[in-house]
Amino acid sequence: MNDHRPGDVNQAQRGFPHRLALYATGTHDCPYLDDRPARTAFVDPGTSLTPGIYSSLLQQGFRRSGPYVYRPACPGCSACQSLRIPVAAFRPARRQRRCWNRNADLTVEAEPAEFREEHFQLYRRYMAHRHLGGSMDNPTRESYRQFLIADWCATEFHTFRLDGALAAVAVTDVLPNALSAVYTFFDPELAHRSLGTYGILWQIGRARSLGLDYLHLGYWVAGSRKMRYKADFTPHEIRVGNHWLWVDP
Repeated sequence: MNDHRPGDVNQAQRGFPHRLALYATGTHDCPYLDDRPARTAFVDPGTSLTPGIYSSLLQQGFRRSGPYVYRPACPGCSACQSLRIPVAAFRPARRQRRCWNRNADLTVEAEPAEFREEHFQLYRRYMAHRHLGGSMDNPTRESYRQFLIADWCATEFHTFRLDGALAAVAVTDVLPNALSAVYTFFDPELAHRSLGTYGILWQIGRARSLGLDYLHLGYWVAGSRKMRYKADFTPHEIRVGNHWLWVDP
């Protein structure tokens, strides 16, 4: 990171006795919208975080990448909006029900957030197919760990298997009132199964079974094709300004 500019998030009114220091990167190219500058604010890496604190930060539009918690702070742009699904109210569309039925032969198991070579090799194949030539292509074992795992967060690796073979992994944070979908990767040869969609549907069911309120899907950008799928899960809520807006097309 460069051009650090200190700021803060006032936690006094949100159940915390202190302020969390924020820093900002310099401007860089936006990964979602062409020809736009971007800037990212992140919580001081020296802060002692907990699932409870992170849950509060999620409510304020933050997100984690590995142990680092961040949110967009782009000059003159607010296109990135946090999106979450109120799981009790969710209604699957017809194509989502078909996806669910298509994958009824998969088995799912929750595993600890630990490095496993089998998971990593699937991740490498997925990245080579989906992000060839991009910044996430050709990951190392260390970059894989740094992206998905945070020691201070309760995280599960949900493994989806077809006839015993690993088909997909959904990395999920377990928080006091919600699940947060960190990342899902799957076997590119099984793309016809829409395993990304299935992973979200399964996590919605998981949140319901745990009695939680939401599944957080991270940032949604209206003008980004790669983000379009998130808005297909309805009803959902997006964070606009300092409020969550209910969306039910």
